[in-house]
Amino acid sequence: MEAQIDSPGGQVSTLFVSQATVGRYLKIATIFNLILDLQYFDFLYCVIIVSHKLIYNKRNAIEILNMTDFPGEYDSPWKAGLELYFQQFIEYCFPRIYPNIDWSRPYESMDKELEQVVRDAELGKRLADKLYKVWLNDGTQAWILIHVEVQGQYESGFAERIYVYNYRCFDRFRQQVVSLVVLGDDGPTWRPSSYGYHFYGFRLHLKFPIVKLLDYESNWNALQQSTNPFAVMIMAHLKTKATKDDMEQRRQWKWALVRGLYDRGYNKGDILELFRLVDWMMTLPEELQASFEEQIESYQEEKKMPLLSQIETRAMRRGVQQDARESVMAVLEVRFGEVPEASLASEELR
Repeated sequence: MEAQIDSPGGQVSTLFVSQATVGRYLKIATIFNLILDLQYFDFLYCVIIVSHKLIYNKRNAIEILNMTDFPGEYDSPWKAGLELYFQQFIEYCFPRIYPNIDWSRPYESMDKELEQVVRDAELGKRLADKLYKVWLNDGTQAWILIHVEVQGQYESGFAERIYVYNYRCFDRFRQQVVSLVVLGDDGPTWRPSSYGYHFYGFRLHLKFPIVKLLDYESNWNALQQSTNPFAVMIMAHLKTKATKDDMEQRRQWKWALVRGLYDRGYNKGDILELFRLVDWMMTLPEELQASFEEQIESYQEEKKMPLLSQIETRAMRRGVQQDARESVMAVLEVRFGEVPEASLASEELR
């Protein structure tokens, strides 16, 4: 997708961004009635072409977005879910690896080390990638590098990126690294699982385990019956993808998943965390979100299960707002370099 940026001085520059990236910027602005980095985008007059439709100002951007699809948020909820439920993620998605890890010893998130690797590789910040240090049953250490590809787009250099991340980790830290891949795209046949090349007797070959989230759809009953938190994450992901053009259906599925949290025997802490992740991923227009929250209140009154108060719901939404702003700012910095500090504050559309 081509984005033309026309400054007040009349200079025009062109860059190429994905429709998912543009949709993410506009979607976050719409959900929370926020305008992305007002000072920055007011200084630059942006013209963005989305699906052959011209978005020429803020009001038009909102109108077009409401008329077409309403993309979900994937990267940040997945990252948060991995931080909260890393052990459960390995157990559910990579069961062959799970018994080889000594879970009685604490694992360690290696975010700073991953940032160094990404910076060295010059591949841009990957919001959903995570690096962990674990202890194996034989007493040795291993590093697990998780790549979550959730934007639903074919990426020709994806397997190469897996290889680059892996060898960069080894080169910098001299640690054995296991690369695991989660594919959350819509293409059933896109399943990159190896990278390599050979030339005059030289051969390089990297093979990495993958999980294709679409595969879980054929066994939906198993997802519904599982008490593993990542079964909820996978269901939310699949239904967010499936309902990108039908917000009312998304509201119904969102309510079904949240209602199921009460029936799975989770404690209050897990219900609150999983509610936050589902709510974050399965974004809705304001009026449908309000209807969804009314359903929660009515259900809790009926069942006499006041786990989610209005105060808690609002507090979690404020937390999602802040996380969304930080995610947008991170992407903007990758795209444009240093971005002037400006609040993502409410503004009347003009």
